[in-house]
Amino acid sequence: QAQLVESGGGLVQAGGSLRLSCVYSGSIFRDNAMGWFRQAPGKQRELVATVVSGGGTGYADSVKGRFTISRAYAQNTVYLQMNDLKPDDTGVYYCNAVAAGLRLDWGQGTQVTVSS
Repeated sequence: QAQLVESGGGLVQAGGSLRLSCVYSGSIFRDNAMGWFRQAPGKQRELVATVVSGGGTGYADSVKGRFTISRAYAQNTVYLQMNDLKPDDTGVYYCNAVAAGLRLDWGQGTQVTVSS
């Protein structure tokens, strides 16, 4: 059964860094764009970074230049390196397929809290 497991979140001061990991199982993810999403308290879930099967990446304006998404096919893992974190980056971070029709049910995600 395909699944996603996110990890790596935590509490960090503004300006700090965290590296999130998402281990996925299921062949559906190998050839499709994957993304990191975040949901801040009281807000809708938003897509912040994407990586396509060819390695191309994309970022929301709010994280561009600070976050880097990458994937390791051999380990079935997608990473999100987050630098220069800001309090507005606080939220629960999830990974999933970018295409809505390919997504699994959302997992528990990993909590990121940035203190000012």
